[in-house]
Amino acid sequence: MNLSEQIDSDLKTAMREKNATKLGVLRMLKSALSYATIEKSGAQGELPDADAAQVIRKQVKQRQDSIESFEKGGRPELAAKEKEELSILQSYLPQGISADEISKVVRDTIAEVGASSKAQMGAVMKALQAKVAGRADGKTLSTEVQKQLS
Repeated sequence: MNLSEQIDSDLKTAMREKNATKLGVLRMLKSALSYATIEKSGAQGELPDADAAQVIRKQVKQRQDSIESFEKGGRPELAAKEKEELSILQSYLPQGISADEISKVVRDTIAEVGASSKAQMGAVMKALQAKVAGRADGKTLSTEVQKQLS
């Protein structure tokens, strides 16, 4: 069962259970996936799991930004709602990697690229993105690269 089929199945389950929050999140996600499918391969196309995961990561990033904004703005009830939506979305993503693993991968990649200063950070990030393939967000990777290059 691919990611899109899993989301459809969970959407039906959420309807039966009358779980309004999960239903809303999955409908929004299904819509975003539909837009991505149409954009990539037309109305009759299929979206590969890698592309579907990219769409989900984009939705996760939006939730994280919203949570940060709501907490800064003193709206804990809205931040809590976004956190609940975030947890639902994250259940569809592959398991992330730990901070120790990130540190090791960054160290290995810096050695492979031969980077010695922050000026070569772009090359390191490009190589890292290929290795990590969505299991860690760019912000975390960037912070770790900067820390290790300085």
